[in-house]
Amino acid sequence: MTTAVFDVLDGGPLTTVQDAGRPDWTHLGVPESGAADPWSLAVANLLVGNAASLAALEITLVWPSLAVRTATTIGLAGADLGARIRGGRPLAPGRSHRLVVGDILEMPGDGPTAPSTGSRAYVAIPGGVDVPVVLGSRSTCLAGGFGGLDGRALRQGDEIAAASHAAHSISEAPPRPELVWPAPDSGWLAGGGADRATLRAVAGPAGGLDQLVTREWRVGSAADRVGVRLDGDRLAEGIGGETTTHGVPWGAIQVPPDGRPIILGADHQTTGGYRVVGVVISADLPLLGQLRPGSVIHIVATDRAAALAALEERRAALVAGAAALRDAAGWGALIDSAGG
Repeated sequence: MTTAVFDVLDGGPLTTVQDAGRPDWTHLGVPESGAADPWSLAVANLLVGNAASLAALEITLVWPSLAVRTATTIGLAGADLGARIRGGRPLAPGRSHRLVVGDILEMPGDGPTAPSTGSRAYVAIPGGVDVPVVLGSRSTCLAGGFGGLDGRALRQGDEIAAASHAAHSISEAPPRPELVWPAPDSGWLAGGGADRATLRAVAGPAGGLDQLVTREWRVGSAADRVGVRLDGDRLAEGIGGETTTHGVPWGAIQVPPDGRPIILGADHQTTGGYRVVGVVISADLPLLGQLRPGSVIHIVATDRAAALAALEERRAALVAGAAALRDAAGWGALIDSAGG
């Protein structure tokens, strides 16, 4: 049994169901998929009491229109795309929002035409979004046409349901208190924001990272979940080019023969034939997932020890934020029960 939470009135340009992805299948050529910004996915889930990795909606650039069928509380994180409840309050990221039946979530026609920060927002519901599990994940794999809702983006007429184990809590229990993530500056914005960003990278198997770090790059129009192409002064001949096909990870910086780097994203192919001069560190993948066309970025060289330390710092910030939310939720429930 599932509980329908939203009716999709308009799916927007690209709204998909994503969770932590399916990294265990890349050896068979299956893209990892999952949230392009895993930090914001985790925050959205924690705001409604979910495990950090549960399936949620990933919204790109423009909000869908969603009609609320069941009163609930959503967790919203990531970029501020200017969404609001029709005729009501704006929906700020980094916090949870109570919704009642009949509310319509949308981006108004007179709202911003482009996000002020980042390109992707995440909406979590208690229990996680309920879609079939494929290869251990509910994530949408657009290239393969599977996962999520039939392997595609949301469209008019779809229903978004909560997982069955959350049905009772959504329909009968008192709504969760509205919460605010306690440390907004410890997420992807710590990388400088999506308009001007710094990405740290370790050296790859091919030389040339030292040439990337001396230049300013701009995200080109060819930017999606597969990867982003960087515009700028092309690298010297000999740095890029084709090589023997080899495995490539999320964050790999490939340089084709034209000298214009490509940074691979969450839906990247699992093998590549271009030289890899560096790999964006795991702690900075959330920022990579928030880049949008026109963003200015600088690449900074780092080493494995610093990369591991940055990842541990990011994990510690998430654990601390989750603990603060649990405390706040307890106080909020107490206040609600007292009629405060």
